Amino acid sequence: MIKYIPGLAGVPATESSISSIDGKNGILTYRGYSIEDLVKYASFEEVSMLLRDGELPDKNRLDNFKDVLHKRYEVKRNIHSMMWSLPATGHPMNVLQTAIAAMATFYPDAGAQNPDSICTQSALTKIISNMSTLVAMWTRISAGYNPIPPSKGMSYAKNFLYMSSGEEPDNNIVKLFDACLILHAEHTINASTFSAMVTASTLANPFASISAAVGTLAGSLHGGANEDVLKMLDEIGNAKNARTYIENRLKNKQIIWGMGHREYSVKDPRANILQNMIESYIKKSNMHFSKRFETALEVERVCEELLSNKGIYPNVDFYSGIVYAEIFKIPQTHFTPIFAMARSSGWTAHWHEQVRHNRIFRPTQIYTGAHFRSYPKK
Repeated sequence: MIKYIPGLAGVPATESSISSIDGKNGILTYRGYSIEDLVKYASFEEVSMLLRDGELPDKNRLDNFKDVLHKRYEVKRNIHSMMWSLPATGHPMNVLQTAIAAMATFYPDAGAQNPDSICTQSALTKIISNMSTLVAMWTRISAGYNPIPPSKGMSYAKNFLYMSSGEEPDNNIVKLFDACLILHAEHTINASTFSAMVTASTLANPFASISAAVGTLAGSLHGGANEDVLKMLDEIGNAKNARTYIENRLKNKQIIWGMGHREYSVKDPRANILQNMIESYIKKSNMHFSKRFETALEVERVCEELLSNKGIYPNVDFYSGIVYAEIFKIPQTHFTPIFAMARSSGWTAHWHEQVRHNRIFRPTQIYTGAHFRSYPKK
């Protein structure tokens, strides 16, 4: 008899060589390289090539990729006009999904039938390149300001921060933001990646697949969780209120945002990296610990005491929102689009892997409806 497994938990849906997770030991690797080493030694552009090609690029190939990626920052005038026509109150994820889907109209020949063609490869690169531009543009357009033109001489991380604020960020900020992009670039077959793969399996073009992934990422149980973490920390208000707040939520069987991950029974390695980077940056820049960060540390302590026996620890969303808000000064509604920027490199890698060894996804079901019956005669 077929067994129903809610959420397909633990059910292998594909074979992949892109990333791996050891949830019991808190290990995440991209193409065999530890996330700790990649954050320490690589750039987001280099990681994007690693995810795409399977190997780290040499200097010449990396320089060429950066040159192409950076030259393609600009967005088509039609997409620009379309974004201005949207309500300023629209959530950035809805805007991003709309813009990515619309980009397909400029690449009618980019398809799954020829995944290695110049046109299709160009489209995949364009998706990664334009993601940052689109997100930065909406931070300006939604506030009533004209977008700041991209700088083709800047790295991916630096250009986004520049386009968002109009000021060149210092190198420490750029390095920290680049690390955030690397941490979010890939994470095996999560909900949004699976959504991209299912769409790709129909041989849809890459823009349709990535648009589907963006829509999936928008949910609170996936990419939107970092917004909810900040709301929770602000609701707690102070570290001394953390225990009562957490105990009440647990008593009422409510979610503790940013806590727990289906793949990890220990602390998410990305959360460890982010926490250490926040503490290092604060020390280096002589900043003071914010009330939010102090509250977050206390929430983690309380949750470790109350939930560690269940294998529930902080995930990457627990600290990413704090970094974006406290250090990069980015509005909360733009957190998840930044997640999408980073994950675009993983999504496009999975799109390519899926269509090269494709079979359309068609799971079965367990029927629980009425038995066969005749239509009533009148």
